[in-house]
Amino acid sequence: MNNDHKKHNNVSPDFLIVESMKRAGVDIICSVPCNLLAGILAEIDRRGFTHIRVCREEEGVGIAAGAALAGKRSLLLMQNSGLGNSLNALVSLTALYRLPLFLLMSRRGGSGEQISAQMPMGCAAPRLLRTLGIEYCDIRERNDIRLLARTIRAAYARRSIQAAFLWRELWQ
Repeated sequence: MNNDHKKHNNVSPDFLIVESMKRAGVDIICSVPCNLLAGILAEIDRRGFTHIRVCREEEGVGIAAGAALAGKRSLLLMQNSGLGNSLNALVSLTALYRLPLFLLMSRRGGSGEQISAQMPMGCAAPRLLRTLGIEYCDIRERNDIRLLARTIRAAYARRSIQAAFLWRELWQ
């Protein structure tokens, strides 16, 4: 086993995810709180990103659109249940004007979910993204994190919306 692999296994998934954001050139992160994302949120603040906490997901979409118009690379960090709140803004603003945005979502509603209200959107979120033509990837385990930086950069390069789901198993 090489030293890089050992180092990779000794750091938290939260650190690796935020490092992927840094490597992808993310300038601004808008976030809506989620217990699964607490470690990522703390790491974002430790690393000195411009971090804007928003009350609702569509507020984050609006801020990200303004940032894109100013030439900044933004990312919206939220639960997949917030996708429903942001659909109109994503379609009628971000997608319509080809403003790049990356959605990084905790995958709620799957196995081990304790909150039954998370189940409906947990099942619907991937279908909604496919219906809207938004490409996404699933980050289920540590090795999948390596996909993030490339996928985030693709959103900016293609001037599109791209997304990733962070599964609960990632932290177990």
